[in-house]
Amino acid sequence: MHCLILFILQLSLIHSKELKPMFTEQNPNNQQKTIILGAGCFWCVEAIFEQLKGVEKVESGYCGGESINPTYEEVCSGNSKHIEVCKITYRPSVISLHDLLSIFWQIHDPTTPNRQGNDVGEQYQSVIFYNDEFELNLAQEMKDSLNKNKVFKQPVITEIKSIKPFYKAENYHQNYYNNNTYQPYCKFVILPKLEKFKKSYKEQLKSKQ
Repeated sequence: MHCLILFILQLSLIHSKELKPMFTEQNPNNQQKTIILGAGCFWCVEAIFEQLKGVEKVESGYCGGESINPTYEEVCSGNSKHIEVCKITYRPSVISLHDLLSIFWQIHDPTTPNRQGNDVGEQYQSVIFYNDEFELNLAQEMKDSLNKNKVFKQPVITEIKSIKPFYKAENYHQNYYNNNTYQPYCKFVILPKLEKFKKSYKEQLKSKQ
């Protein structure tokens, strides 16, 4: 199970002034943007990010590997070298990349290689796939700040990689939590994490959550 105590302790620390970005986000046309994030099981990541105002779509999928159109079984085997990720489509005028990355680092343990709780394997890497220099610089600055301020007991090892092909996961993985609320993993892993998140981010949640 994911460490809920660690999650709670991180909330105030990651919101500290030390993490204010040096890079101003530029998006004069208010266009949608996307970012691909890996933070353990994509069911958990999807369930949280789809709650946020400004997030218009969350797709679970695979990225960073060598094979084309990998299946879930191939990814779980480790042979494809892909990582479970979520492709997040958002509106920067409503939610900034800085805020998305702050949440990203709160909802998982970015100090453990290839593991989140009882989920173990290369597919559970902590990773950010950036699209351009701005995203690279912002992600690296925030990671450096987390380590400098010792927000976590161990160093943050999140990988920051250039974008690679994203392969959408099978249909049954999409909107997984909402479609499988009573499944044990959803009840005992995702739900407690989601409830803690909602209490801390009431103002950022979409209506009727």
